[in-house]
Amino acid sequence: MVNKRSVFALASAAFLLAPAAYAHTFTDALTGGTPSLDMRLRMENVSDDAKPDDANALTLRTRLGYMTQDYAGWKIFGEMTNTSAFGDHDYASPDAKGAMKTTYAKVADPELSRINQAWVSYSGVSDTVFKLGRQRVILDNARFVGNVGWRQTEQVYDALVVANTSLPDTTLIYGFVSRAYNIVGAEVPSQSHVVNISYNGLPFGKITGYAYLLDLQKDSGALDSQTLGLRFGGKQALSDDFNLLYALEFANQGEYADANDGRDANYTKLELGGSFAGVTAKVGQEKLGGDGTYSFQTILATKHAFNGWADKFLTTPANGLVDNYFSIGAKPMGIKLLAVYHTFSADEGGDDYGKELNLLAAKKLGKNYSVGLKYANYEADTHGDDTNKVWLWGQLKF
Repeated sequence: MVNKRSVFALASAAFLLAPAAYAHTFTDALTGGTPSLDMRLRMENVSDDAKPDDANALTLRTRLGYMTQDYAGWKIFGEMTNTSAFGDHDYASPDAKGAMKTTYAKVADPELSRINQAWVSYSGVSDTVFKLGRQRVILDNARFVGNVGWRQTEQVYDALVVANTSLPDTTLIYGFVSRAYNIVGAEVPSQSHVVNISYNGLPFGKITGYAYLLDLQKDSGALDSQTLGLRFGGKQALSDDFNLLYALEFANQGEYADANDGRDANYTKLELGGSFAGVTAKVGQEKLGGDGTYSFQTILATKHAFNGWADKFLTTPANGLVDNYFSIGAKPMGIKLLAVYHTFSADEGGDDYGKELNLLAAKKLGKNYSVGLKYANYEADTHGDDTNKVWLWGQLKF
């Protein structure tokens, strides 16, 4: 399916396409900007058979930001983020003092505060936007580069990102990442390059080629890799009421930077679906190859969105992962409903890892508010332990 998300967050492409409101003076740009507030209160309960105690986390994520007006093509954005926990902090993530209750199941929402974004952008060159500083980066469906937006503290990057749309129906993105800040507060030095080129001029879909050259300098090469891939997705109206949906993707991952162990693994995705009368159903397979020694990894991805919401496959097992899944969703009365069923097995050897059911109900309440309920049930065979997770949240954005 053609991905409708912005190629990177806060819509650099929108800077290219939307008419700018220029400030007359630099002072006007600074004082006439737009503040932003984003608060999400969430309850998360986790029952994991690997841990003696169930986790109960009640956390509040608060982001406060300010965007200047455009001044001669320049914009500045700054944003702080804080995650606070309420109650007894009965979950395995560091509290405000750095202490952690290790007998409890894990909830990856530690208490912390940091500068979430601080960047400057320039759009004074035709069809081009430059953005420099700490920023949110989401490429395509976030399978390889994303912000892990599900967690209360998101993943952000110190980066230079350049987006160009000078060729018809084509978006070219290049980024140099000097540091990554993950969801638990760790800083990872980097000398990584990301390239993403998409063409949307075909009548039947969008094609994207990418190269992600990761040199993560904190791990002595263990996570360094070169990923080269090609993705195609789209939809076709077969009647007034029915749309055919499809996606196909292939990538290869090999050595890069300090990695010199002969690593070589493939990624494939096949997906077919349809939408009719407000109901969308999909069936697909995602395969992350593995040979028992090395397996295809997606270090900078929004991993929670893939391979089950119980997060049992954040690291691909050495024998790889085959995820066969079916999803069905609808939006009656503006309520987003989604059910997904997964069966997991090994690429090498074919062992059954387990199966998982995911359920979601979410609703926007006007322009600024939303609520949601989400559930994940993982039943283990040979990988991990039986796990249940429940989330309930409310969010406001201004």
